[in-house]
Amino acid sequence: MYVKTFTVLPDTPEKLKHLNDLAYNLWFSWNPNALRLFEKLDPASWEESLQNPVRMLCIVPQEKLEAAAKNHHYLAELASVYDSFKLYMDENTWFERQYGKRNSPTIAYFSCEFGLHECLPVYSGGLGILAGDYMKSASDLGLPVVGVGLLYQQGYARQYLNAEGVQQGLYLENDWYSMPVELVKNTEGKPIIETIKLGKNTIYFQIWKVHVGRINIYLLDTNIEANAPAYRATTTRLYDSDRNTRIHQEILLGIGGVKALKAIGLNPMVYHVNEGHSALLLLERIRSLMHEKHLSFDEARELVWATTVFTTHTPVDAGNERFDSDLMHKHFDEYAKELGIKWDDFMALGRENPANAHEEFCMTVLALKLCAFANGVSKLHGQVSRKMWQKLYPDLPKAEIPILSITNGIHVQSWLNPALHELLCEGAGKVGNNELPDSAMWHKIDRVPDELIWESQNTSRLELVDFIREHVSWQLSRRSVGVTEMNRAKELFDPNILTIGFARRFAAYKRGNLFLRNPERLKKILTDPKRPVQMVIAGKAHPADHYGKEIIKQIFEYSKLPEFMDRIVFLEDYDIKIAKHLLQGADVWLNTPRRLLEASGTSGMKAAINGTLNLSILDGWWDEAYTPEVGFAIGHGEDYEDAETQDAIESDLLYGALEKEIVPMFYDRDEKGIPREWVKMIKNSIKMLGPEYNTHRMARDYVTNFYLSGENLHNKLSADNYADSKKFAEWHSKMLAEWHKIDIVKVESSAKEYVYKGMKLDVTACINLNGISPENVTCEVYHGPLDTKNNICIKKAEYVIMQIAGREEGLTIFRNQISCTRGGRYGFTIRVRPNYPDIPVRLLPGLIKWAM
Repeated sequence: MYVKTFTVLPDTPEKLKHLNDLAYNLWFSWNPNALRLFEKLDPASWEESLQNPVRMLCIVPQEKLEAAAKNHHYLAELASVYDSFKLYMDENTWFERQYGKRNSPTIAYFSCEFGLHECLPVYSGGLGILAGDYMKSASDLGLPVVGVGLLYQQGYARQYLNAEGVQQGLYLENDWYSMPVELVKNTEGKPIIETIKLGKNTIYFQIWKVHVGRINIYLLDTNIEANAPAYRATTTRLYDSDRNTRIHQEILLGIGGVKALKAIGLNPMVYHVNEGHSALLLLERIRSLMHEKHLSFDEARELVWATTVFTTHTPVDAGNERFDSDLMHKHFDEYAKELGIKWDDFMALGRENPANAHEEFCMTVLALKLCAFANGVSKLHGQVSRKMWQKLYPDLPKAEIPILSITNGIHVQSWLNPALHELLCEGAGKVGNNELPDSAMWHKIDRVPDELIWESQNTSRLELVDFIREHVSWQLSRRSVGVTEMNRAKELFDPNILTIGFARRFAAYKRGNLFLRNPERLKKILTDPKRPVQMVIAGKAHPADHYGKEIIKQIFEYSKLPEFMDRIVFLEDYDIKIAKHLLQGADVWLNTPRRLLEASGTSGMKAAINGTLNLSILDGWWDEAYTPEVGFAIGHGEDYEDAETQDAIESDLLYGALEKEIVPMFYDRDEKGIPREWVKMIKNSIKMLGPEYNTHRMARDYVTNFYLSGENLHNKLSADNYADSKKFAEWHSKMLAEWHKIDIVKVESSAKEYVYKGMKLDVTACINLNGISPENVTCEVYHGPLDTKNNICIKKAEYVIMQIAGREEGLTIFRNQISCTRGGRYGFTIRVRPNYPDIPVRLLPGLIKWAM
C-alpha cells in the first residue's frame, strides 16, 4: 500500500515560540517551573501527553495556544523561565573556571541506558538513572562531555499484574517525532547514516540527539528501511534476552558509537565505559588508530588504555556480560584480522584465563584489561571488585589492584521535593542550580523550624497517599474489577501513619520479600491499633527472571489477605514518576540486599535528601554513609556462609528495628504533636548525606581522578605522530619479555629479633636486573604488621621506595630505611615494579617481582 509520510509540527504562536526550545531540552526535567508552563496550557492535554512537553505541544488544542499567547501573566511567566534557561546555558561554569574552556567535548560517556525523564523511556533502572543524573550534573558543572547510547523503539517492558499477581510485560512503540529527540542530519538536510559489520553482514544506523542542558547525548537507531527485519530489531528492546540481539546491541553501542562520534565531527580524548556493555569501543578505537594513524596494535592499545575509564557496577557474576566462543567467532572473526591479531589472542582479551579455550568472552574483563582507569561505585564495592577480579592482576596485593572507588550520587535538582527545596531557600536565601550540593547549603536546614519540617513531611505523605489511591484505581480499572473494590481504592492507606517505601528491581539478591518471612510478627507491627504502619512496594523483575516474578506475586498475594489489605500495596509499572512520589512521601526507605551484592544503590540517597530515613543492610553506599544520627542499619555488616541462616537473622533484625527503634521514635510526640527526635534525624539525614552523595561530587571525582589525567596522556601520547605511544609500546613489550630475568639475589637489614617501636631499620636489596636498565624499575620495601600466618597484613601495609646506591659484581644495590611505627609482630619484603614516566598506574599485571 502506498503511504505518503510527512510530519505535522505544532503551530506555536510567535509569542510562545520559546516553548519549543524548552520542550526539546531536558533541562525542563529538573526545573519544575518549566514543567508547570506546559501543564498550565491545558492540564487535560498534559495528562494525556504523559508529562511529555513535545507531545503536549502536538496535541494541545490550537485555541489553548492562542489564548495563552494573549495571556499577559502566562507570557511573563514564560519569559521568566526562558530567561533562566538562557542564563543557565550561557553562564560561566565550574569546569571552565577551574580548568579552562574546551572548544568541543573531550570526554565521551557511553552507557546502554539513560534515565532522564519518564517522557523518554530508554531506561530500565538504577544504571540508567545514574547515567541520566550524571549527565545532568555534567551539564550543571560544564563538563566537556558527550553521551552515547541506544534509542530503543519499545524501551523496557511496561509492567502490569494479572488477577493472580503474575507480572506481565507490555511493550509500547515510542514515537520519536513526539519526544524530545531530534534526528542528526548532514549539511544537505539528510539523516546521517553509518554502518557497522556483524560478521559478514552490514547493519545501518542513524543518530538522534538529545539536549540535556548544555550537553548532548547521541542515541543510535537501527530501525530504518535499509536494514533487514532482524537487524532493525537491534534497537527494539532494552536488555533483549536473545543472545544474538544482545551482542548486536553491544557491537552497535561500542563500535557504532565510536563511528557515530566521528560522523558528526567529534573527536573526544577520553572515553568512559559505563559498565561493560560498551566495552567494544576499546577495540574500535584501537582499530581506528591502526588504520587511520598507521599504528601497530600494541601502539594503539597503549594510547587507548591510557585514555579510557571503566566503571563496573555489579558484584553479581551474572551481571557481567559474557558471550560464548561460537557467537564471538561468528561476529568477530574478520574483525580480529583487521586488528592484526590471532583469534586466540583476540579471545584472550576477554578471558580471565587466556589459556582456557572454553572460557566465554567477558566484556568486564576486556574493559579491565584495556582501561588504565577503573572504579567501583562505592567504597565497599571497590573492595569487592578488587577481590572479584584479582586473577587479572597476578602477584598484586589485593588492596593495590588498580580498581578504585568513586561512590555514585544523585542529581539533587531532579529528586529533591520542590516544597523542601523552598524550605531550604527560606533558610538560606536565593539558591542557584549549582549550589545545592555544597555542604554550607545543606547545613542551613537547621535554620528551618521543626514545625515546618514536620508539616512538610505530613503534606508529602498526604500527596503520596493521594497518588497511591489514584494509581491503584488505574491498576484495578485495567483488571475490570467490581465497584466495591474500586471504591475501596479511594480510601486506601492512611495519610497520618508511618509509611515505609520499598522500590527497586526484583532480583533474587535484593530479597524483596525478606519483610514477609515472619507474617505474624509483621502483622502485629502493621496493624498495631495505636502505632500502625503501612508499606508501599514497587519495582519490576526482568522479563526472563522467573524468581523475581515469584517474589512480586508473593507480595501481591499478601496484599490481598484481609489482615494486610489496608497495610500493603504494590504499585505497578515503576518508573521515574512513581519513584519521586515514593521517595518524597514515605517516612522510611527499606533496602534488604544480600550483603556484598549491592554495588551502590542510589534510591536511598534520593530518600535521604528528602528526609525519608533509610533502613538498610550495610551494603553499597549505606555501608560508608551510615551513622546512628542519619538512619537505621540492619545488622553490623556481618557476612554469612549460609543464606537461610542469613535470612532468618536479618529478618529478625529488621522486625526488631521497627519494633524497638523506628515505630516508637515516629510516634513519640510532644505537646505540639511533633516527634522531635524523628525531625532531628530528618535534618541530620539531609545535611549530613546531601553534600556527599550527589552527582556533582561524583562528577568532580571523575574529573580530578581520571579525566584530566586522561586528557594529558592523550596529548602526550598523540604528539609528534604518536611518538610516545610507539615508545611506550616498545618499552612495555620489552619489559614483558624480559621481566622474568630479574633476580632479587640478597636482602639485608639491621633488624634484630626484637626492635623498639619508633626505630628505623636500614634495608638493602641486591638485585640482578639482567640487562634491564635501573631507570626502568622501582624497588620498594613492602612492610607492615603480620597476620597469624606470618603474612604482611595488606590492609595495613606500606611501601617505601628504595634508592639506587651503586653496583657490585653485576648487581644493582638499592637502600632505604623503614620506620617501625606499630608494636607486635612485624615484617617486610622487597618488590620490584616497572618505572616509566607519566604511567597512569603504579603496578602493571605481569610486571612485579617479589623477593623469595
